[in-house]
Amino acid sequence: MTSQESKPPAGATGYKAINPGPVYAWPMGVWFIIFFIAPLVIIITYSFLKNGLYGGVEWKFSLKAYRQMLNPKYGVLVIRTLKISAWSTVITILLALPCGYAMARSTRQTLLLFLVIIPFWTNSLIRIFAWMSILNNDGIVNQVLRALHLTKTYVKLLYTPGAVIMVSVYMYLPYAILPIFTAIDRFDFSLLEAARDLGATKMQSMIKVLIPNIKSGIITALIFTFIPIFGAYTVPLLVGGMDSYMLGNIIVDQVNRLRNWPLASAFSMVITVVSTAGVMWVLISNKKEADLHKTSGKEESYVSEIAAQAAGTAAAKAASAAGKTQEARS
Repeated sequence: MTSQESKPPAGATGYKAINPGPVYAWPMGVWFIIFFIAPLVIIITYSFLKNGLYGGVEWKFSLKAYRQMLNPKYGVLVIRTLKISAWSTVITILLALPCGYAMARSTRQTLLLFLVIIPFWTNSLIRIFAWMSILNNDGIVNQVLRALHLTKTYVKLLYTPGAVIMVSVYMYLPYAILPIFTAIDRFDFSLLEAARDLGATKMQSMIKVLIPNIKSGIITALIFTFIPIFGAYTVPLLVGGMDSYMLGNIIVDQVNRLRNWPLASAFSMVITVVSTAGVMWVLISNKKEADLHKTSGKEESYVSEIAAQAAGTAAAKAASAAGKTQEARS
């Protein structure tokens, strides 16, 4: 339907425009309810129920799961999960920033994007097993260290918190590079040149000009990295030891081994709250940035309007002066 067809005919009464938006939104709304809202409601409900004798739940209201979460050993687990997730996220962002900058300044962006996306072509388990063969006692790293006579025995690299951080950084680095690259690619690099002309060093111009202007990309990269690592299960299970047991592992164990579904649901609520807080942070930050750009655009338009008026006034005065000069000559 064209724009002309959607307008009411001249003189027509009782005409009602048809809005097809709800019809198009229904499939997405149904999908959202079935695969997101319904599981979330089930998890919330189970967390407030009593644990069944042989697994499952009894439909009796109980806060036992949340009281069990206050156990000091679970507190240590949550702190360890936060620590590993925070270190992994910080390292990932520090690596993604120069990568995204180099990609944005490169003339071969397509090739570099292709190289970043290549790891997604391989199953994540295969990549984790590859890291296990690299880091184990007879792996490539230990063989090189012994060949160089840097150590006589093997160095324990696998089944440590460091291994979990290293593999997590590798697994989620592309998720951080892509939003940072997108933000830097939209950045006006003439601002860096202006900062350098005003006396700023290269590092100062990067920190005070580039970083604030790509804040939305950095925040998105933080969320895309921190939340998956915070709820990770496979990486701590395969490359981490008992000292690397994380929140995702305790949830799986409570469901499969101990059959304590309410406690698993309560821990899942922790991840859900953290994820929701991260998403809300992204939305609020993007809204603030959009409002800032909107305000800046209005200010620039106002300045341009004043400049145009001033230029018009100056031109009128010049024309008037030229006319008077011509009259005086004649």
